Formats: sequence, structure tokens, C-alpha cells
Amino acid sequence: MVTLIKNIKSLINIREEDELLRGKELSILPQVNNSFLLIEDGFITDFGSMNDIDNRINNQPLHIIDAKDQFVLPAWCDSHTHIVFAGSRENEFLDKIKGKSYAEIAANGGGILNSAKKIQDASEDFLFNESWKRLNEVSKLGTGSIEIKSGYGLTVEAELKMLRVIKKLKEKSNLNIKSTFLGAHTFPVDYKDNHEAYIDLIINEMLPVIANEKLADYIDVFCESGFYNVEEMERICNAGMQYNLKPKLHINQLNSIGGIQSAIKMNAISVDHLETMTTDDVKHLSASNTIGTLLPTAAFFLSMPYQPARQLIDSNCAIALASDYNPGSTPSGNMNFVVALSCIQMKMLPEEAINAATINGAFAMESQVLTGSIKRGKRADLIITKPIPSLAYLPYSFGSNLIDQVIIKGDFIN
Repeated sequence: MVTLIKNIKSLINIREEDELLRGKELSILPQVNNSFLLIEDGFITDFGSMNDIDNRINNQPLHIIDAKDQFVLPAWCDSHTHIVFAGSRENEFLDKIKGKSYAEIAANGGGILNSAKKIQDASEDFLFNESWKRLNEVSKLGTGSIEIKSGYGLTVEAELKMLRVIKKLKEKSNLNIKSTFLGAHTFPVDYKDNHEAYIDLIINEMLPVIANEKLADYIDVFCESGFYNVEEMERICNAGMQYNLKPKLHINQLNSIGGIQSAIKMNAISVDHLETMTTDDVKHLSASNTIGTLLPTAAFFLSMPYQPARQLIDSNCAIALASDYNPGSTPSGNMNFVVALSCIQMKMLPEEAINAATINGAFAMESQVLTGSIKRGKRADLIITKPIPSLAYLPYSFGSNLIDQVIIKGDFIN
């Protein structure tokens, strides 16, 4: 099927080369005003000025969209989520309102352990159906690519169950999906005082099955005080890399304990969270090819200090934005709000936030060849906005749904 989108007010993030953006490059957002875009068999085949359209269309389009006064931009690339979960945790939300800390809630059986119990009790079919609903929800909000982690299983059976659900989501959905094994999210209660035994389960019982069934693309560890230390993270990641699972890591959410430096040494694709960054951490990240993925809605929901986005950008770090969609600290996968919050609270320019949530997000999932920008041959993963006065209006009017239509691999989903 051939689809033509014509009279586009502005076609956003047009790139001939796939380059990871950092520093001042992040504020450059190439666009063509009064433009058209052509889609064939799910991929972008051509685009340009409406002045040239008569000379550029060979096949008669079967489907024509008039996007007068509307912007078209790449679909969001959400490179850090936990959308496979079995139940909500609004009781903990109330505990937070009453003043309890994240650590206090976790100590009383809440937090990750709460979600783990629900995952362990849930059937694979139930888990798939609930996750499928969430995947459809975020796709209607403009997400075209998404990374999904395990980590709420914490037993061999439950972790594999989560990863098999993610594999089924990959097979059924048109979204570009990447899977990450996060068995090292926390230590199960039975292994609280025996870390070695649980790490042995991860390395010797979980990883071989994951590799044999091709259940994951990446490996993750929650490197944090009270969770996994740097040495434990390195052992788990090195074991995962033996099975070609590249590290994408939870780092520096609560404390700086050397995780940044270790992750860079292991050539991690990304280090995610980064609420707590020292000058030395920023220096090391800026000199590396590792992407710093910022999750501002987690800081928003937990009432924590936001990530130092301006310092990271001004120091020439490569950064991406993601939602951290999960039942405990970010019960939302709305990337439109992530972009708005990044502008409002982290002082990112709209252009910087859009780049971080599209092309750099694609790099954080190693999907930059497929998606993340407007380029001939890339998947037609697109957002068509409602008529709006300017691009800055997207984060400015953060409470409004400004999406008219979403296209995922050439298919209209709204």
C-alpha cells in the first residue's frame, strides 16, 4: 500500500546520516516546511517540499492524508521500561504521600518484592494480556519503539516467564521491541543474606536458558547501595556478555558508587537514571560512547531531584529520554509527558528533548538504522500532531493530547 501525507506544516528530524547526538548537536532539529512524505510497504520511500511533489510521485497513492497545519515527527523511542507486570501498587503511592521513603516501603515487603510476588503468582497468559493492553496504550501515545525489562520475577521460573511474554509481544506487535534481562533487580527474600547463591542462579541457571531460547537482547543490573555493588554488577554483566547480551544498566539513581566508570569500562550501551551525578561521573560519561538515559518521570513520581540534564548536555554527554514505565515509581508510559517534563523541570530545549526521545533513544536500543528519524528506507514510525502553532507547543501544552494519528511501520493505529 502507498500512503501520501501532504501539506505537512513541518516534517521534523530529517537526517541523511544516523549519528548519536551530543552537546550542541542535540539542539539541532532539521525540518522541511510545507512538505510531503511517502510511505510504501511500511517504510519511508520519499519526502520533500510540496513544490516538488509532482515530480516525485511515481505510483498513485492509495491513501492520502492532508496534514495542513500539522507537524509530522518520528515516533518516540522509549528505551527503558518495565511494562510486563502483574498488578498496580497504589497502596505504596499512598504510603509515599504519608511520608514513607522508598527504602522504608521496600523494607516492609513493598517495592520490587511486591511486584515479584504478583508475577510469581500470575499465569503467562494473564501477564501477556495485561502487557498487551499497556503496549497498545503507549503506541496510541506515539511510542513506536520500546525496550522491556524482566526483573519482577526473581526466581528462575518467573524471570523466564517474563522474558517469554516479552518474546510473544515482539512476535505479535508491529512495534520495534527490545528485551532486557534484569534478574539482578534486587535480591529475593530467601537470598537476602546469601548473595552468592542468587548470583549463581542468574549465571548458571537463568542465562543458559535465556541464550538457548533467544529471550533477551541486553542484560541489566540495579547497581546501587543496598542492591548490587559494582563487583557483583561486573560479574553478572561479564557472564551475560558471554552470551552476547550487552549491558544496559540502572546506575546512580540514589547514590554514586562507581557504577558509571565500571559501565563505561564494559562498553555499556546505556546507563539509566542518573539522578545522582558527581563531577567525576559526568566527566567520564562525556568522554565515552555510553548513552546516559534520563528518566524524569521517575524523579517526578518519587519527588526526587531531577537528573542534571543541562550539565550533561553542556559537558558533551550523549543523552536519551525514556519513561521507566513500571508499577512502583513511574506508572505511566506517556513519552509526551516525558518530553514536556524534560523541558519544564530539566530545562531542555524542545529540540533537545525531541532528539533525545527519538534518534538518541533509538541509539540506546541499537535501532538507529530502523527508526528514530525521517530517512528514506527507515520504518514509517510516525506521529502526526493535531493542528498546533509551533513545535514548542508540544511540551508547552503538556496536559493536552496533541496527537492526531500514529503510524507504526506504515499502519495507522488511531
